[in-house]
Amino acid sequence: MYILPSVTGYTDHNLAMCSKIISRAKEFFTILRSLQDAESSDPYIYEEEVQIVKMNGDGIPAVNMYCGNQTVFVCEKAVSKISEPGDEQMTEASNLSDGDADDANDSAHVLQTEMGPQPLSVMKARQFLSWYTLSQNASMSAEDTNLPLYPLWVRCDMSDPAGTTWFGAETVCVGTKVTGVKLYSITSKGSTADKQSLTTLEELKQEHKKRHHPSSVGIKGSARFSLFGSTVVENTTIESQSSVTVDFKWSHVESILETPPLSSTATLNIKIASGDMRSPMFEMYRELEFLLTLADGLRTGETEWMEPLESTSPVNLTKAYLEELQNTAKTLQDQAARTPETSKLKSETETPIFNSFLERGDLDFVEQLWVRMRKSVTSYQDIGDCLKLVIDALRYGDIKPWIHRDSSSSLSKLILQSYHQQIEHVSLTGFTPVNMLLEMGLDKMRKDYINYLIGEELTTLNHLCFYLSTEVDLQEQVIRLRKLHHLLEIIVTCSTFLGLPYDRLFLLTQLCLQHYRTSPYDEEHEFKLQIKPALISHFYQKEHPILWGVEVSSGHGPREVRTSLHLSDRPLVDHVIFETDYPNETVNGDSEDPAFFSTMAYCSLVNFA
Repeated sequence: MYILPSVTGYTDHNLAMCSKIISRAKEFFTILRSLQDAESSDPYIYEEEVQIVKMNGDGIPAVNMYCGNQTVFVCEKAVSKISEPGDEQMTEASNLSDGDADDANDSAHVLQTEMGPQPLSVMKARQFLSWYTLSQNASMSAEDTNLPLYPLWVRCDMSDPAGTTWFGAETVCVGTKVTGVKLYSITSKGSTADKQSLTTLEELKQEHKKRHHPSSVGIKGSARFSLFGSTVVENTTIESQSSVTVDFKWSHVESILETPPLSSTATLNIKIASGDMRSPMFEMYRELEFLLTLADGLRTGETEWMEPLESTSPVNLTKAYLEELQNTAKTLQDQAARTPETSKLKSETETPIFNSFLERGDLDFVEQLWVRMRKSVTSYQDIGDCLKLVIDALRYGDIKPWIHRDSSSSLSKLILQSYHQQIEHVSLTGFTPVNMLLEMGLDKMRKDYINYLIGEELTTLNHLCFYLSTEVDLQEQVIRLRKLHHLLEIIVTCSTFLGLPYDRLFLLTQLCLQHYRTSPYDEEHEFKLQIKPALISHFYQKEHPILWGVEVSSGHGPREVRTSLHLSDRPLVDHVIFETDYPNETVNGDSEDPAFFSTMAYCSLVNFA
C-alpha cells in the first residue's frame, strides 16, 4: 500500500510525487463515481490494459464471502478482442494460405470464447486500493465523498509470496460520513487431501489476534452440502442443470471440517431446470414442450415439429376415437372415463411415478383429443384435418361428447353449441387450427396442475387466479403456464427426492407463486427455504461438504473485522490456474479422503483522522 510521507521534511520531489498520487486518486474516484451513477453495467477500459466492471458481488464466490449480493466494482486485466475485422490478427492471416487462414481464424475464435477473467499484478492491485482509500479520505481529498463508493475488488495474479488472488476495499460509514476503509486480502492454495497440511482452528485464531489484538473473539462455522444435482458414476461427473444445496451456519466451532450440529440454521438453495429425465415431471415436460412448439410457431411463423410418439397417423387416431364414441352405448359420464385406447396411449409413455402424481381420471373429450394429437401431429395440415373431422362430426350430430363445465377453448364452445344444433362456421385456414389446438392444451394442462396443487392442499384457487386467467392473450397464457410448470418441477423434486414435509412444501409453493407473479420465467433463479437440519440429516451427515468455512471475528458493527478459512471442492477463484493432482475441476468423487482447495481471507481497518 502506498503511504504518504509526513509533511515535515518534504522535498520538491516528495511534493511532486504526492501531488501526482492525489491527482491520480481524484481521477480514479471520478471514474468510479460516473460508473456508479450510470444505469449501464458496461465495462470501462482504463489505460488500455485494465477494465472496471460494475456487477453484483454474489456472482463471485470469493467476493461473496464479504459483500454478499451488493453491487461492487471489479478491476481486472482487459482482454482484447482477437478476431475483429481489420486488426493485426486478420492482417497476419491474410498472408497465409486459405486453409491455414481458416485454421488461424478458428483458433482465434476458440481463444476468444474461452478466455475468462484475467488478473492484474499484485503491485498494480495495491495501487488501485491506495487510490480508492485516498479518494474516500475527506482530509486528503477535496472530492465530495458524501455518497460512498461501492466496494472495490481487484483480481490478483498470486505473484507475491502469500499467493494473493484478490484485494478488496469498502468504505466504513457513520451515518452518511465516510470514517474509514476496510481492506481485504484473499489468498488461495491448490487442492490437497492431506488434512495435516490444512490451517488449524488455533492457527486461525492466532492469526486474527496477531493482526487485531482483540480482547475477545467470536467463531462461526458454515458449510454447504449438495443434496440433489450432478452425480458421479465411476469417477465420471454426469452434469445436471438442477441443484439443491443446503447452507448451514452455527457457532462454537471446535474443529476444522466438523459436521454442522443439529442446532445449526439451515437454508435450502433450490434451482431446478425443467426437463430432467430423473424427474417425475418429465412426461409432463414433454407435453409442455409440444405446447411451447405451437406457441413459438404462432409467434415466429416457423415451427420445428417434435418427433411423433405414435406410429399411427393423427387423422387415423382421430377417426378411431370418433368411431369409438359413435358406437358406445355408455352414458356421457362413462364417455369421459379413459377408454382402452387412452389407457394404452398412457401406459406406453408415462412412468409409474408420474401417474401417481398428475394423472387424472376425468379427462373430457377435448382433453383426450389433445392427448392423441400432441403425440402424433407433425404439420399444420395434420391439425387442420383432425379438427375438420371433429367439427363435421359435431355438425352432423354424430357425437355429443362430454366436456368440463369450465372449459374455455374454442372447440369446447363449439361442442356446447352442438348441444343446441347451432354450430357457427369455423374457417380452418391460416393459424386458426394451431390456435385452437393451443387452447386445448392450455385448458388440459392447467387442470392437471390445479388437480395436483389443490389435491395436495398446497394452495387455493384464489392464489392461482393469476396463472389461470384466460383474459390475457394466448402467448401470455403460455408464459404463465410455463411458470406454473416450473413451480411443480420444484415442488415435486423436493417432495420426491428430499422427502420434505407438508409444511415446508406449502411454504415453498407460496414463495414460488409470489415470485412468479412479478418476475419473468427464470430457471437460474435460486429459491431459498429455511429448514430444520434434522429433516435432512440423513443426506449430509455421512457426506463431504462442497464448501466448509470458519470465521474468527472481533469488534462490532462497522468496526467488525474478520479472518476466515474456506475449504472447497472447487476453486473459489476463476482467474488463476491452481496446481493439483486431480485432472478435473471438481476434485471429489467417491473418494474416502476428499481433497479441498484452501482460501484464506484477511481484513484490516483503516480509520480516517
